[in-house]
Amino acid sequence: MHVVLVEPEIPYNTGNIVRTCASTGTELHLVGPLGFSMRDKYLIRAGLDYWELAKVHRHRSLEELWGQYPDSVFYYTSKKGSKFYTEVKYNPNDFLVFGKETEGLPESLLREKKDYVIRIPMVKEARCLNLSNAVAIVLYEALRQNNFNAGVQLV
Repeated sequence: MHVVLVEPEIPYNTGNIVRTCASTGTELHLVGPLGFSMRDKYLIRAGLDYWELAKVHRHRSLEELWGQYPDSVFYYTSKKGSKFYTEVKYNPNDFLVFGKETEGLPESLLREKKDYVIRIPMVKEARCLNLSNAVAIVLYEALRQNNFNAGVQLV
């Protein structure tokens, strides 16, 4: 399973996501310019000693990422999605894509990939969930459907 963060802005969110990915054997892809340095103390502190367990990849753009995984399925998370994240059948090598904290994913991308846009149910008045919480919610559903990465030694 793969988690993709497009232009993440808040270092401790990304650090928490590093911990989640490391703990589940999930690869993390950071796309585009980051809103912080990879040496940021908050990023490092939030990731604690999980950095050595994490498989983190950097990509300049989504196009570059798509080019490296041309046969993969990508799901894009947005409150504008027409189907819940639980209505999708995930495969072990799928990519779960999340946008930046302040803006989410670009509207043009959501329109282009509309059949692959998923959402987490929330009350109408809520703007959004915390990014690291959203990643955990969707990732654990995808892992559950795939027997929690049967090939990864989880305790």
